[in-house]
Amino acid sequence: QVHLVESGGGLVQAGGSLRLSCTAGRSFFGGKAMAWYRQAPGKQRELVASITMGGTINYADSVKGRFTIFRDTAGKTVYLQMNMMNFDDTAVYYCAAGENMGNLNSWGQGTQVTVSS
Repeated sequence: QVHLVESGGGLVQAGGSLRLSCTAGRSFFGGKAMAWYRQAPGKQRELVASITMGGTINYADSVKGRFTIFRDTAGKTVYLQMNMMNFDDTAVYYCAAGENMGNLNSWGQGTQVTVSS
């Protein structure tokens, strides 16, 4: 397992932008699958975006066209650029990593994102 540290959450007004980052520990080799999830109070955790070692990127329909996931060249940091945000984006956002999308066994502590409408 890899220790992941998230940052970048905060308060933003509707229509604004935030960029989240998640950095893996030194033991992380890079090139593994990484993803962003979010969970709002009273709701199930949902996959927001993911990127695999092969470069395959997927987005939830609700964020497609507004959010962008990308990682640094070393593969140790994954980012989530969130644009045109709305109230429904309010949630705790978690990053996850693993050998592949079927084995995301490392998780960050979560970072709160709040959008004011």
